[in-house]
Amino acid sequence: MIQRVYERVQASRFNDNILVATDDTRIMEAVEGFGGNAVMTPSSCSTGTDRIATVARERVADIYLNVQGDEPLISPRCIEAAVDPLFSNTNIDIGTVAAPLATSEEAHNPNIVKVTRALDGTALYFSRSPIPFAHDEENIDGTSIQYFQHLGIYAYRREALLRLSSLPPTPLEIAEKLEQLRALEHGMTINVNLVPERSISVDVPADIERVLAALDAESSLH
Repeated sequence: MIQRVYERVQASRFNDNILVATDDTRIMEAVEGFGGNAVMTPSSCSTGTDRIATVARERVADIYLNVQGDEPLISPRCIEAAVDPLFSNTNIDIGTVAAPLATSEEAHNPNIVKVTRALDGTALYFSRSPIPFAHDEENIDGTSIQYFQHLGIYAYRREALLRLSSLPPTPLEIAEKLEQLRALEHGMTINVNLVPERSISVDVPADIERVLAALDAESSLH
């Protein structure tokens, strides 16, 4: 899975200095086994953001891209959509992406993180609950309300990444178990680009079968 994520990042326009940050020697050995680059980070890192920030303190860059290792189907186009706005708008601290959900069942799945955006495309809130609330029952399947799945990739400006990592967990972050809420609670700006491609992250064991089915379907097209 790690190799597939690595190769997806390589296929994007933002593929300079790709590193797998881990605290597990087995992962490091696997990455080096397929010719990738990995770096060991402390096991005390409680979030992916903290792990990336640890690397950022040693390796200086303007923008850091965090693609989680449980996203084997992430599209290179999605990666680019997360990063591009940081080059065109200096007011953006963090970039990420979201894709439309198709059903009410998906919107009510707590393993699928939802996001709502302001009119300028910046994030208003992330939640494991369906947001916004469908006041009219007939709208719940998207006739008037469209739900969006947040895809777990982030592009950080260096100063935003280091600041975020230095801040303690916040009440909403703790309640939802979503670290991006820490940024919102501290007034940071997260741009959310919309993309057509959905991704299947491996959050629970059942997701592995869904990923394998998607990979089989993908290979049959080639």
